[in-house]
Amino acid sequence: MTEADGGDGSERIGLFGGSFDPFHLGHLAAAQDVLERLDLSRVLFMPSATPPHKETSELTPAGLRLRMVRSGVEDDPRFDVSDLELRREGPSYTIDTLRELRGESGGARYHLIMGADQWSAFGQWREPWEIARMASIVVMTREGEGAEALEPGFPGGEEPPRIEVPVIRFDLSSTLIRERVRAGRSIRYLVPESVRRIIEAAKLYV
Repeated sequence: MTEADGGDGSERIGLFGGSFDPFHLGHLAAAQDVLERLDLSRVLFMPSATPPHKETSELTPAGLRLRMVRSGVEDDPRFDVSDLELRREGPSYTIDTLRELRGESGGARYHLIMGADQWSAFGQWREPWEIARMASIVVMTREGEGAEALEPGFPGGEEPPRIEVPVIRFDLSSTLIRERVRAGRSIRYLVPESVRRIIEAAKLYV
């Protein structure tokens, strides 16, 4: 048994999904905090093909987003990247992803990592209670903020159990990075250097 298994020899895997357009240091810092606080085996980043709430035309092509995430985590063995959702046609529904992962990996124990904004909308996701049965729900909160800062995911009703993990305050977003690129401002020290080079070479967000 290792420190990061589930006590029964099973691997404990954090699932961190998103469009990652682009992938930035805030994603890495938050994933590291969750991994260390919950003693996970690893965190699996999963770029989404078509998030249900976004238009496909809004997103950078999937291949480039996948390259950015892979390049951003390649030096850290605690982080992996899956293209499962990019290979599947249609919107990226979490319940479909979990079913496919469980079919592939057997006894792994999954921890679905989400932000407070995602938690507030979780009740509207496809089959949220089944998601909560198949994976532990991990809600990232800002250090210094308690549970009262979270908007209820199931207003007026029972909620599935969740694990709240305070993560480092990092006022950084993919939107901010895209805006800085459009304005001709540097994004050095905001994204991994390998990601910055991909953005520059592909002339993204200009």
